[in-house]
Amino acid sequence: QVQLVETGGGLVQPGGSLRLSCTASGNIFSINAMGWYRQAPGEQRELVAIITSRGMTNYADSVKGRFTISRGNAKNTIDLQMNSLKPEDTAVYYCKADINPLGVSRRDYWGQGTQIIVSS
Repeated sequence: QVQLVETGGGLVQPGGSLRLSCTASGNIFSINAMGWYRQAPGEQRELVAIITSRGMTNYADSVKGRFTISRGNAKNTIDLQMNSLKPEDTAVYYCKADINPLGVSRRDYWGQGTQIIVSS
């Protein structure tokens, strides 16, 4: 019914930058919020950044000043600009969307995850 497609993962050196994008498509009436979560090996999944339908943003303390979440140019798309990357940013990054589908109940949808490795 709803699909989230993530792009932009990869390998980068410490101090480098990457840009992730996530596009939601399918049976979407409206989107309440979208965001990025990450899960490092052996760790719990954690919030990285979110943006609400009103444009409010929130960030994990660990990424404030380095990451920026924004609405993308395409419809139902968000971007995550990641600068000054650190080895501790290494994780699988997941896009999540809080969606009101057409004709069914509101729920969260998740992308498949994209790997970010920050290493020299």
